[in-house]
Amino acid sequence: MERMKTPLWALHKQLGARLIDFGGWDMPVQYTAGTIKEHKAVREAVGLFDVSHMGEVFLRGPNAREQVDRLTSNNVVGAPVGKAVYTLLTRPDGGIVDDCIFYKKSDEEFFVIVNASNTRKDVDWFREHVKFPCDVVDVSDQTALIAVQGPKAVRMVDALAGGTLAQLPTFAFTDAEVAGVRCMVARTGYTGEDGFELAFPNEFAPKLWSALMEAAVPLGGLPIGLGARDTLRLEAKLPLYGNDLDDEHTPLEAGLGWAVKLDNREFLGAPVLREQKAKGLERQLVGFKIAEDQRAIARHGYPIKGGGIVTSGGPGIWVGGAIGLGYVPTAMAAAGTQLTIDCRGKDVPATVVSGKFYKRS
Repeated sequence: MERMKTPLWALHKQLGARLIDFGGWDMPVQYTAGTIKEHKAVREAVGLFDVSHMGEVFLRGPNAREQVDRLTSNNVVGAPVGKAVYTLLTRPDGGIVDDCIFYKKSDEEFFVIVNASNTRKDVDWFREHVKFPCDVVDVSDQTALIAVQGPKAVRMVDALAGGTLAQLPTFAFTDAEVAGVRCMVARTGYTGEDGFELAFPNEFAPKLWSALMEAAVPLGGLPIGLGARDTLRLEAKLPLYGNDLDDEHTPLEAGLGWAVKLDNREFLGAPVLREQKAKGLERQLVGFKIAEDQRAIARHGYPIKGGGIVTSGGPGIWVGGAIGLGYVPTAMAAAGTQLTIDCRGKDVPATVVSGKFYKRS
């Protein structure tokens, strides 16, 4: 089966990208600079990410507010117009359908960006659970998405938008013209850095990417592949659906209680989560760091002795050592707890770390 291609596929080829199959998409895992240099470019300067494989959906209609409130763990509908809200879509049993961002355009219109691997599942979930009068409009095939991330990202994009974007608050969005292309611009990202995500019609993708690249290169910027996207999000302790989040674990177990608003709300799964919160958690997602003298990386699926499992792992390119995330019994979840990870038959010591591995200054 032929892999799907984003509208920037030809430009990735020109840039010498190494392309891999990512959920059926032909995506750049790295460019000629390599993952380490790409990672550092985002931490020090600016990086461009083609994330057009992500899914985009509108929920529209007189009943949209009520339907969105019934499907989301966070209080999306209580946000002001122009606000982006991170939330979970939860199952009746409390498991996670997906984590996504809702953009409130009005009480009757919400734009949603969902994970690429879950686009079909999420659209089907919306269509199954959203009641008329509220339409589910899948615009994934018509929408391109570019993320611009790093300490120089805001200034760079702001200059291409005529100085209209620098004052946009974090997790807010607006419509703006960037390098002559009309975009929905959100001050969001998946790297732990400041920056923007730009959503716009497919046909303008090569033009906008080229303008952004032209502005980024003199600043030390690079195009960024999926390899560095993963190491960046891991340092910022941002979970990945399919690794750290799934329908078997709840948002509370995943450490996402801040995105679960239970007071006076009855969204799908709320009764189960309320009960779980009252009883206490049996397992929790934790961050861990492997001792630097071990020269080992814990990968997804490696057992943690005592009843845990690694969900994500990789090199701490910016923070040093090897880092990871995993579910452990609550008794093993406190910061400073010593863990033993079975890395392909070798016992590797690690330490539970609280908070993010990397937090920008």
